[in-house]
Amino acid sequence: MNKEKLGTILAISAAVISGFSIPLNKIFVVSLDPTIFTALRSVLIGVVFFIIASYKSKFNYKNFKKISWKYLLTIAIVGGSFAFLFFFNGLKLTTSGRSAFLHKTLPLYVTVLAFFFLKEKISRKYLIALSLMFLGALAIYLTEIGTSALWPNPYLGDLLVISATVLWAIENVIAKKAMIKGENNFVVSFARMFFGGLIIFGVAILFGNVNLLLSINLQQLFNILISTLILFGYVLSWYWSIKMINVSKASSFLLLSPVISLVTGMIVMKEPFPLLQLIGSALILIGTYYLSFIKSETNYV
Repeated sequence: MNKEKLGTILAISAAVISGFSIPLNKIFVVSLDPTIFTALRSVLIGVVFFIIASYKSKFNYKNFKKISWKYLLTIAIVGGSFAFLFFFNGLKLTTSGRSAFLHKTLPLYVTVLAFFFLKEKISRKYLIALSLMFLGALAIYLTEIGTSALWPNPYLGDLLVISATVLWAIENVIAKKAMIKGENNFVVSFARMFFGGLIIFGVAILFGNVNLLLSINLQQLFNILISTLILFGYVLSWYWSIKMINVSKASSFLLLSPVISLVTGMIVMKEPFPLLQLIGSALILIGTYYLSFIKSETNYV
């Protein structure tokens, strides 16, 4: 299988995982402190990626220094800590469907940043596919909803989620740059999750939330483990995909996930799913199908 096809499959896999994970995490985070929830998941996954990266480098840790650590630490700070904090605190306040849409505006920011900083090309076909998906996403966003016990402040939640998305776009471009310079995607994933998790724990200590660790019950621990496994699958698929294809193309496939999240949220949490959202979902699927046939083009070596 060639790199383009493998990268496309991995990016679509990441989108599917993301689509199911947002509603599930919405359920999990309602009964947990978002900071502790995020920190535990990140450190656990970071340890797993450290083991994988160590095995791939044959336990020669000199291979961890292919690029400056400033890249890896920036990835951890921007995408591995503050973006997660914003997202999960926002998810607690708004619906999983709206969170999924706002998170999937990621391609817009990634495409602009990748064009300027990575010299990735944007073809006419790519713009057509992306426009179709954004029209669909816009149709979903334009539907209004009221408040509920499960989404008490949608507009503040939306603001936090979109802030997280901008941070993840910055982080994705830095991660792609690190890989262009020769860093392994497993090392990048390790740095993002492990050091990001440690930073989040630092935030928990700063705000006096670390004592909540002792109050986690078995059901909550089980939920954290499920969420951790899901996030591991997403991180593995995503960073592997952007090693194979353009980060702008890979990020566009993530627009598939709001469709999955909206349907899951409607079934599980009785979230609203009006006709306009259905039309938007169809446009996203059409655009994603069209995009899958466009080859990645770059100006970098």
